[in-house]
Amino acid sequence: MKKIKLLLGIILVSIIAAAYFNYPKLNLISGYASKNMASSVFIANRDKDDITLNDNNMPMIKLADSELSNEKKSASATVYGLMPRTAVYKEGLGAVLTNKEFSKHNFHIVPNRFKVKDTLPFPYGNNGTIDTVLENVAYDILEVAFENAFLDPEQKTRSLLVVHKDQIIGERYIQGFSKDTKILGWSMTKSILATLYGILEYKDKIDLEYKPFSNEIRMKNQKMNITLNHLLRMQSGLEWEENYFKISDVTRMLFLDSDMTLAQRNKKIVAPPTEIWNYSSGTTNLLSGILREQFNSHQTYLDFPYKELIDKIGMNSMLLETDLTGNYILSSYGWATTRDWAKFGLLYLNKGDWNGNRIFSESWSDYVSKPTINSNGTYGAHFWLNAEGKYEDIPTDLYSVNGFQGQRIFIIPSKDLVVVRTGLKEQTDEQFNTLLKEIIASIR
Repeated sequence: MKKIKLLLGIILVSIIAAAYFNYPKLNLISGYASKNMASSVFIANRDKDDITLNDNNMPMIKLADSELSNEKKSASATVYGLMPRTAVYKEGLGAVLTNKEFSKHNFHIVPNRFKVKDTLPFPYGNNGTIDTVLENVAYDILEVAFENAFLDPEQKTRSLLVVHKDQIIGERYIQGFSKDTKILGWSMTKSILATLYGILEYKDKIDLEYKPFSNEIRMKNQKMNITLNHLLRMQSGLEWEENYFKISDVTRMLFLDSDMTLAQRNKKIVAPPTEIWNYSSGTTNLLSGILREQFNSHQTYLDFPYKELIDKIGMNSMLLETDLTGNYILSSYGWATTRDWAKFGLLYLNKGDWNGNRIFSESWSDYVSKPTINSNGTYGAHFWLNAEGKYEDIPTDLYSVNGFQGQRIFIIPSKDLVVVRTGLKEQTDEQFNTLLKEIIASIR
């Protein structure tokens, strides 16, 4: 009897301990589920059941039960009735997770859009596509590459688009998705952030050697020496944990913080700038906050990405989401159609020239694609690289825009190629190498 009581006691203690340590995670689970549901429904116009069955059907997140209110434009989620979280959609700003401070914030200031109606086909307009057959493209070989990309449903590819010589030579979507479906780029949005700094630099309105911490007198250490260049290259030396499978710096920032620009700013420095490379979504949102400081008003800050980049190159589908305090969450929350993500890649393929209009300096594309010290040749300035041949069969001049679950924009200057792949599952380097190898094989 004593042994049974002891065993029951151990089991009870184990249950209590498990509940104690895992209960805070429920906040993140219901937060992710409600935020992803609200954004996917009200930004991408997708079906709630499809999102539940696919997008939110992932480890831990699938434990959440979600409810949708079209009237309130909101989504709520709980985990077994615990930790309720609600995300509310605000026109022009995206969906925000509510908290006790929600009522204090002003959502009336929204970005002005600068969409220009035009008659040009893709990429310099939105009036259809050019369907000229290019003599140097073996379309039968390209078709095989597309077939292979969608053949295995476990790869969960949603769209694939290939652009060569400014022309779409291949494009495909799974059922339920089309050229008009907005897709969350996740960390592809980081490269949008970098581009905004490139535009400011081109306009001589910012210096990459600017030290954003230099005015903080109390920081009498190497934190004062951090520059924008260090931040753009993820080599500031600031402490950060980028782990999405536990309560970490990044999950607390995305699902608990009202002002996401402070998460990295408030971290201590653990190494001198350039000594270590550490991928950090907090760094990107810190840069978003520093970007906001460059403008005289909140309205001007909100307008800037659309006026000087997004609408200027016709990425009219794009929407950048903000946090509760009105900062763009440029680490993670940019939405656009596959074609519009391709336009962004083409802007870099053309080194900042957009149909005769210069968006950023020609040298900026060289800057973002230059390897960062201690990144093993895999990272530039908010762009990923193939400098050390990670994709062994692909030219080393490839650089890319990467996001969670295998979102990619591959830019290959030597082949005059932009490839966009979106999906719901991360691909291995070998899988991407195969995909790109097959596509390149179709170009003579």
